[in-house]
Amino acid sequence: MLKYESIYQSLLMQIQSSKFSTGGKLPSIRNLTQQFSCSKSTVLTALKKLEEQHIIYALPKSGYYVVDNQVFKPPLSTDIIDFASASPAWHAFPYKEFQHCINKAIDTYQEELFLYGTPKGWPPLIAEAKKLLESYQVFTHKEQIFITTGVQQALSLLSIIPFPNNRSTILVEQPSYHLYMDLLKNLQLPAIGIQRTAKGIDLGRLEQIFQEEDIKFFYTMPRFHNPLGSSYGKKEKEAILQLAHQYNVYILEDDYLADFEYNPKNDPLFADDYHDKVIYLKSFSKIMFPGLRVGLAVLPPSIIDIFQKYKMTSDIDSSMISQAALYLYLRNGMFEHNKTKVSNIYHARAKILHQSILDHLPTYESTSEIVMHSHIVLPKRVNLKSFDYHLQEEGIYLDSVERNYLDDFYHERILKLNVSNIDANRIDEGIRKIASALKNPQNHFL
Repeated sequence: MLKYESIYQSLLMQIQSSKFSTGGKLPSIRNLTQQFSCSKSTVLTALKKLEEQHIIYALPKSGYYVVDNQVFKPPLSTDIIDFASASPAWHAFPYKEFQHCINKAIDTYQEELFLYGTPKGWPPLIAEAKKLLESYQVFTHKEQIFITTGVQQALSLLSIIPFPNNRSTILVEQPSYHLYMDLLKNLQLPAIGIQRTAKGIDLGRLEQIFQEEDIKFFYTMPRFHNPLGSSYGKKEKEAILQLAHQYNVYILEDDYLADFEYNPKNDPLFADDYHDKVIYLKSFSKIMFPGLRVGLAVLPPSIIDIFQKYKMTSDIDSSMISQAALYLYLRNGMFEHNKTKVSNIYHARAKILHQSILDHLPTYESTSEIVMHSHIVLPKRVNLKSFDYHLQEEGIYLDSVERNYLDDFYHERILKLNVSNIDANRIDEGIRKIASALKNPQNHFL
């Protein structure tokens, strides 16, 4: 081992063992040369390596200090089978690749990144996002693309800004994305629901609502609905678009799982919208990691100005460092490579989940889609409190469907099943235990 490597390893171990605390100062270069009986240049080489790894930092005429003495510790494995968590599995996150992009972005674009940006988003990222959107059959102009602080910000802003149709009521599928339901409740916005099942929605009821109610927009997840896992067919999508045009209702299309689509013919609603009624939202939370907090919104020309005005007063701009890093990540091909890897991981789990439901729960209504989250409809005889307690004792965690509904809408007896954080070799075991608990008379009403 070279001398500077030995010094590097020694200092690293001392930092990680907390001999030098976070923010603590290292011995001077003179002291280190005496301690390790070496030249000044050898010590500086070791220190440079620690600095390049962001373990220490230098202050001119002062010395070297520890950035952070904590080290990454992978989560401990457990015996729990968690069907509740919808967060992506941590080991699929592109940590190392994205770290390169963050460091390169700061080195290259520092003058731009440390100033305020624009409410629309960083222009280079918008140009790259336009190319990405085209791969989803979303063809649009750069002027219509906004970078938002996650899709959650876009949902919030669109819910409160005035729309050209001068309407105020929001129509949402029931059940639907739980955080959006929370937003509607917390802001006390006028909202009504329409039932969605594994078979879709009642188009006659949709037309009746569009005709009779003061609908501003219809929030929908045509692809891989959350929490059901189902998707609309081509005829359903055509009918929804036709009704939106006929009754002057906007469609808010949340396409958060576009990257996991395996059917190249299954296009988003936006692809067939010829009347500028569809607002398209794209998230990176599942295919990359939730902490990125960058989303894409494609807006009709009629609401661009008002959206930009509200966004600027909301946060001036979304994180410039995240935007620049994502730009590099998209441009250099890392995103496409990681997309293939991650989608293959989740598709493998999705196939196991789908087959396990067919094998162990064949009589329960569910979705026919192969996706990482699904559901079954529970019969009325099942005592949910007893059923859930029984499974917790078995190490099976489930999530309630209550937050996926508006308060005044009928809550179906749905069991959500998400395999984002379950090892592939334990999915079938978990579904088998659920099937057993459903058959157990102790979990039935008397």
